[in-house]
Amino acid sequence: MGLEIGQKVKVTRLRDRVSKDVADCLGKSGTISQFKMVDGSGVGVVVEFDDRYATWFFEDELSPL
Repeated sequence: MGLEIGQKVKVTRLRDRVSKDVADCLGKSGTISQFKMVDGSGVGVVVEFDDRYATWFFEDELSPL
């Protein structure tokens, strides 16, 4: 997908069951702050939202704005 740090993205889907805090991010927009290795082979994207809450998502859960 070619996401970059500092890029604005929207959370469009959630792959797995998640906590309420993460589920509340569905449909919200935020800024990519960093990348993270999630399982040895995959890469996650850490997104920070306007309220300073940050969590990671898989790339296919996000769409660029």
